[in-house]
Order: sequence, then C-alpha cells, then structure tokens
Amino acid sequence: MERKRVLMLDAAPGELLDRELERLVGHGLAVTLNLRRLGDRAGAAVDRWADRVEFTDVDLFDEAALIEEVVRGGRGYDAVKSRASAPLRAALLEAATDRALAHRLRVVGRAGAGTDHVDQAAAARHGVTVTHTPGSNANAVAEFALAQLLALTRRLAPYNDAAHQGRWSAPTAPAVELSELTLGIVGLGRIGLALAERATALGMTVQGYARRPTHPPVRRVESLDALLATSDVVSLHLPLTPQTEGLIGRAELARMRPGSILLNTSRGGIVDEQALADALHDPARTPAAAAVDTFAHEHAAFASPLFGLPNALLTPHVAGMTRSAMAEAALRCADHIAALLAGRPDGIPVVA
Repeated sequence: MERKRVLMLDAAPGELLDRELERLVGHGLAVTLNLRRLGDRAGAAVDRWADRVEFTDVDLFDEAALIEEVVRGGRGYDAVKSRASAPLRAALLEAATDRALAHRLRVVGRAGAGTDHVDQAAAARHGVTVTHTPGSNANAVAEFALAQLLALTRRLAPYNDAAHQGRWSAPTAPAVELSELTLGIVGLGRIGLALAERATALGMTVQGYARRPTHPPVRRVESLDALLATSDVVSLHLPLTPQTEGLIGRAELARMRPGSILLNTSRGGIVDEQALADALHDPARTPAAAAVDTFAHEHAAFASPLFGLPNALLTPHVAGMTRSAMAEAALRCADHIAALLAGRPDGIPVVA
C-alpha cells in the first residue's frame, strides 16, 4: 500500500530537524520537506535526507504558491504540518481536498497550541481534522512572561542601551520587587497556571480570570474588569477566537491601574495595538508599559503602531521557542499526524 504523504511546511530548528524527520519517517510516512525556511541548513539537510524524503521550496505565507504545491502533479498530501502559523485558508483547504488528487488532505498538524491560522469552518466542511500540541510550550511561555516582567520592572533595555553608548545611567527612582506586585492572569489554561506557579514562588500575589468555570489553585476574580482594576501586572494567556478578538481595547486599558504593566504572549489580535500605543504615548493614561511578543501582523507583514515606543518591549513571537518546548511540540505533532492517518484518533487532541 502506498505510504501516506506529509508536507512539512516548516521544520523544527537546528538539530531538532533530524529528530522530527526521524519520527515522521519512522511512522512509515512519505515526507516532503520545505526547504524555504531552513536557510543555510538547506544544503546539509538535502545531503543527509536525499534518499529518504522529498523536497520542495515554497513560501508558506504565499497562498497561491502553497496551492500550487499541494496540487502539483495531481499527487496531493494526506497531511500538512505547520509550526509558524502559516495561514491555511478556505481556498487552500478546498484545493488540497480535491477528489482528483491521489492524496487528499485529511489532517493539519500544528506543532504548537494555537490554531487560529487554520480556517476551522473550511476544515470541517472539507473533512480535515486539525490537531495541535496544547501544553507543549507552557513552561517556556510562562518563563518568558516572567522575563518580560523583570526586564520592564528593572528597566534592563534602557540600562543596556545607555551602557553600550558609554553612559552611566543611574536610576531616577528605585525599582519595585516582584513580591510587591499583584499579577492578574487572563486565561487559566496550562500556560496561565504555569505562570501562576512560578510567580507565586517569587512572592507575587496572583489572581486569575477565565471565562469558563475553573477551579485552579489561583484566587479567581469574577470579571475581567475587576482583574484589570486590581492588578499591577496583567498577563494574557488566551487563544484567539471570535470571543477574544479585541478583548483588550481602549476601555479595558483605561480600567488598568496607574503605573501597571501589560504582557501579551498569547495572540496579537486579542489586544487593540493602536489603543495600546495611544495609551503608552500618554503618561497620564494606563498602562505605563507593555511587553508584546505577538502581533496582529507578523512575519513578512510585520507592522505595529507600537514601533518606536520606549515603554514597549517588543519581541518576534519567540516566547515558546525553547529547545525542550520545540522538541516536545515537533515530536508530539508527528505522532498525532501518524495516529490520525492510521485511523487511531483516541487520545489525540483535535480542534472542534
């Protein structure tokens, strides 16, 4: 029987590439590796894997190019694996499930938790199952949120910039310690709880808000407004859904405490970036500072009204990119894809 075909849009980085390919090939899958995002490693990958996998070179953020790839030669793919949230929209899903293809798309696997890059309605309409790896980066993102907070409260970026310019920049006021602050966590899933555990260990007062009823070991606040008004630091840990899009806008920012800090390592669309930029421009408004790792427009389309603001710490969606987290996500995703293609869905996380 012909092997199931898998298109790897973007492989795990560094030495994890070989581990991910070994796992997929070990499951008996026919793998096509996209070389576009490998950069200098592409040649070495071809040399090592030429006798075991096929290769392509396609811009995963170019929908027309992706559609051309999935229908090329009428072969198609049974599964697509993604890591960098390349948009998989209705047109692509329709093309990839065309009955004329030898291999119709059945599974989209995401090496990570968020799946807002996939058109869920189109996937359901065309019979495509979407699987992901929730919790694989929980520790990594929780650590990163604390790093964001420490960088802002201790003003690491401006001190570093001044020192590199040969200026001795003494503080104008003493910094606060984490134990003096109340942390409000919006979203009490795996990441939110991992952050709560670490923040509590550092002496912070921790409270949380979740729309769904939960019973976590965190003091629960009954409304988002109450959490915003009573927290010195607000950290967002929510998926991007129609219900959470634009959740933090002008009204919500105005409810935050004077001098407070907003952290976003979830999804860019949850925060109105223009409203946040306007608030950070005005010292009379709240919050006083923000750290943002996710944006409404990322990768080649990266743009934000937050550019250039000294009280905005901006990073390129790297919170979950630790060696352990990425290995966990890549290998679990490979296992999930193989199980679903083999008709073994029990225990595999799928997006409804």
